[in-house]
Amino acid sequence: MKKILIINGPNLNLLGKREPAIYGSQSFLDYLKTIESQFPDVQLRYFQSNHEGELLDKIHELGFDIDGIVINAGALTHTSIALADALGAVTAPAVEVHISNVHARESFRHHSYLSAKCKGVIVGLGLTGYELAIRYLLTL
Repeated sequence: MKKILIINGPNLNLLGKREPAIYGSQSFLDYLKTIESQFPDVQLRYFQSNHEGELLDKIHELGFDIDGIVINAGALTHTSIALADALGAVTAPAVEVHISNVHARESFRHHSYLSAKCKGVIVGLGLTGYELAIRYLLTL
């Protein structure tokens, strides 16, 4: 059975409540039920934290024993060299996901420290980006 870790960073615990015009009205935990039903033969692990160190610890803990990482690091995407280093240090391939089109937003959101350490980046496709990232990781 393939094992995929989904990581959400700061403020993504507020999905469904936070700026629904940008992020939609569905909570991630509700969406997680949908993707779990789409991938019954995949062990999906989910972790969300508003704290960078906890995200790093989870990547270190599981990144050598899983088949892939789907990561939406939120604002840490644009600031965290440490998360980029963690993704580069583990053996699990990663796909970076952003719910909104970060390139159509503020200029500081246009740069990602994580992208160079990921197999690919999915932006602007809403929550569907997570499903697409999982589908891709399963092909590796």
